[in-house]
Amino acid sequence: MSADRPVHIAFLRAVNVGGTGKLPMAELRDMCEALGFDDVRTYIQSGNVVLRSEADASLVRSLLEDALRERFGKRVAVHVRSPDQLASILDRTPFTSAAPNRVLVSLLDGPAPDGVDGTLGAAGEEVHASGHEVFVHYPEGQGRSKLRLRLGDDATARNLNTVRKVLDLGRAAAAS
Repeated sequence: MSADRPVHIAFLRAVNVGGTGKLPMAELRDMCEALGFDDVRTYIQSGNVVLRSEADASLVRSLLEDALRERFGKRVAVHVRSPDQLASILDRTPFTSAAPNRVLVSLLDGPAPDGVDGTLGAAGEEVHASGHEVFVHYPEGQGRSKLRLRLGDDATARNLNTVRKVLDLGRAAAAS
């Protein structure tokens, strides 16, 4: 029964951003179901998917990356977190008084590169690394920022509103 299967939350890198990596969410859901995942739900067009699978996070990631490579002809990085891990990310957010749409969380494969934590940008941007995530507060908005962080080719970022919404979907899936 699918309700007994663990919930995983996957974040795809560079999907439907700037005209590259076009992937309709209906197609992503179909792809996930074809891989044997259950209760597949997506959120907005940027590659956020909640699913159930008996597979561990590493295998979920591998299966998704393989299917995406076949679809696009190139590697698309995927980051998989559990609802508890996503809740921990939100709990570690250092910019609690900032507007949630002005704080981005970059998901990484490992710890942040040296020198990233504590970076300050010319427009008041602040950077904090914690675990396998990097939080950036963009007080003037990311679109106007000149701050460039080198977090690796696999990093993908979401604002706090998106992270919270996807966590809500993950918790709802876990409760059903």
